[in-house]
Amino acid sequence: MLGWITANPDIFWTAIENHLWLSGVALAAVLAIALPLGLVLTRRRGLANAAIAIVNILRTVPSLALLVIMLPVLGTGFLPSAVALTLYGLPALLLNTYTGLTEVDADIVDAARGQGFSDRQVMTRIEIPLALPVIFAGIRTAAVQIVSAATLAAFIGGGGLGELITAGMANFNFPQLVAGAVAVALLALIVELGFAGIERLLTRQLRKGAA
Repeated sequence: MLGWITANPDIFWTAIENHLWLSGVALAAVLAIALPLGLVLTRRRGLANAAIAIVNILRTVPSLALLVIMLPVLGTGFLPSAVALTLYGLPALLLNTYTGLTEVDADIVDAARGQGFSDRQVMTRIEIPLALPVIFAGIRTAAVQIVSAATLAAFIGGGGLGELITAGMANFNFPQLVAGAVAVALLALIVELGFAGIERLLTRQLRKGAA
């Protein structure tokens, strides 16, 4: 494995760069969709059940199936891969955002409203800060899912480390295959540990602020 990486550094690092870029775009799209949608659903409870039902259906669809579904719609390449990964990572963050906000103690919210807080102030000063640990846990879960599933983007021309794995399998080049597989595992682990550390730090800061 190390011998193959040493002999092919450009291929290896380009694959990592493409994998990170694809994962980053998908995660950014998940954040842009799930966070505001989760906030809206807490104010529109009538829509929440339908939205959560759709999200739960998405959770049952395998990541490879989502990628294949994109083929007749968007073709192959980066865009369909990013869209499929966005759909794959969306449920975790949306559900956590909605759950975290709805589980904020109603007495605290009522007390804030009694002090004259507007709906916007309640949301920004009370609900979001209290729900932030749960929301961030959803971000961490979505990030790890996306980084892991991005490996399959190679099947529809999305690039990334999956190309090393598929090329290694096709050519019986096991050092290349192992290099791709180990790199994906390490990236997922780094993302998990990194976001977990930020989540712990964030939770500690919130507790200090509440003390």
